[in-house]
Amino acid sequence: MNPHANLAHFQVVARVPHAPPPLSSMPCLCNKSFNTSPPLPAHISMGQSPSTAAAPTPDLNRQQISQLHSSSDPDFDADHTIRLSDDCLAVIFHFLNNTDRKECSQVCRRWRRVDGERRHRLSLVARPELQELISPLFDRFESVTKLTLRIDRKYASLNDDTLIMISMRCRNLTRLKLRGCRDVTEIGMAGVGDNCKALKKLSCASCMFGTKGIAALLDRCVTLEDLTLKRLRGVHQITEVEVGAAASLKSVCLKELVNGQSFAPLLIGSKKLRTLKVIGCTGDWDDSLVRVGCLNGGLIEIHLEKVQVSDVGLVGVARCLRLETLHVVKTAECSNVGLSMVAERCKLLRKVHIDGWRTNRIGDDGLAAIAKHCPDLQELVLIGVYPTFSSLAAIASNCRNLERLALCGIGTVGDAEIECIASKCVALKKLCIKGCPVSNAGIGALASGCPNLVKVKVKKCRKITGRGVEWVREQRVSLAFNYDDSEVEALDGSGSDGVGATQDGVAEAEAEVEAEAPSSNNNTRLTMLRTRLSLLAGRNLLSCAFRRLSNIDNVPSSNFL
Repeated sequence: MNPHANLAHFQVVARVPHAPPPLSSMPCLCNKSFNTSPPLPAHISMGQSPSTAAAPTPDLNRQQISQLHSSSDPDFDADHTIRLSDDCLAVIFHFLNNTDRKECSQVCRRWRRVDGERRHRLSLVARPELQELISPLFDRFESVTKLTLRIDRKYASLNDDTLIMISMRCRNLTRLKLRGCRDVTEIGMAGVGDNCKALKKLSCASCMFGTKGIAALLDRCVTLEDLTLKRLRGVHQITEVEVGAAASLKSVCLKELVNGQSFAPLLIGSKKLRTLKVIGCTGDWDDSLVRVGCLNGGLIEIHLEKVQVSDVGLVGVARCLRLETLHVVKTAECSNVGLSMVAERCKLLRKVHIDGWRTNRIGDDGLAAIAKHCPDLQELVLIGVYPTFSSLAAIASNCRNLERLALCGIGTVGDAEIECIASKCVALKKLCIKGCPVSNAGIGALASGCPNLVKVKVKKCRKITGRGVEWVREQRVSLAFNYDDSEVEALDGSGSDGVGATQDGVAEAEAEVEAEAPSSNNNTRLTMLRTRLSLLAGRNLLSCAFRRLSNIDNVPSSNFL
């Protein structure tokens, strides 16, 4: 009997966890050659059998081993992932973070293939060296539909040629984000428009191309629906923008732009435009809003934050008769007159966010107009305004569908107002009280009022104690009560890139948060003044007062609901 006849079988059934026996333990094999076949052809690598066209993949080997070994073997751990289909494995990868997903792609060839074929979102560092890696990258990730190219400002970025090469490999791209790509010009944007005909969402921040780059893309990409521009350089003077291909735009967001009014023709020419957000842009926006309201009155959602807008601009907003969402945040020149005009004409308002910035220009008159003309109101956020019992009672009585209410930094809201809300707001589901002179008596009214209330947030209210909160919790066990008794000086002063970008109090899961918003000039001036006063005064009472004012004024309304 040939001692080498069962050699191949011996190699297959050997237990994987144990090392193979040494050659010295096999005297019949130690001095003999295992391979009696002819030499391998040059195109077949060592370790492959010449009788097969290609070597079996590692996945097939694991599958064969798991099938040959008995499940009762205590020394063998079967690979149960081979039973999962590629689609199921891809769903599991979808719930992993980037680090874990990268590690999983290195486990075996199958996991690497599944990860590459099913990965639709990709984020790359936009350095010039990326041009050499385009082919291997997109040979592996050939199904990318959402691409982010970002680079820190202290490094050089990719240029037009690299961006065009990427766009040629990602013709099915639907979302594109450019961050800090300062070497990209209108030529690169035109290439993206030529190659990515399915592009629907574009976001550009800290780039050097101005209106010409945006116009070059819009002329070639007729499917674009969402456009976000932040700190876009190259808009040094107001110029007209060609908007012949902007008919598909549905949402435009302009953040921290100089001479952002140059995009007014784009806003007017986009007849399908439904959402407009202007945040932190310089210049007077009254004339632009009037033109938009007169020539494109189909807007449904308007955000105005930290911009120079007066009642004249709100009159232009009032021409949008189908308006449902209005955010007026830190616009010092807006008053009750403009807000009343919007409420009288836009009777479909459902969400209203107002940050009066403690200017005392928006109060009872504006809120009474909302209560009178907007019965379908569902969400109301009030920050730094001064309503009284009369206006809040009118809203509680007339707006019977009010589900979400936030009151922040309002010194005129006390126990009587909260008791009125508890007795009349039947549909209220979420309530936030922050920095208001409310006591345990006012909170106690929530134990029997607002039958549909499911969530309450109480923060920085000094008169409310833990005993009062516990009593309410005992009375309403199903109520989610979030109580924070920290001092008013500890209020969060973080800025907001898009105030109130929440839906029913829940932010989007795939949204990427950028903590790049600079502090406001008002906050800087208050900080300098506070420092000087603290040096001159022996007591720090004035310093504490300015600290409260600067912190409360910068609370984003998205933290409330």
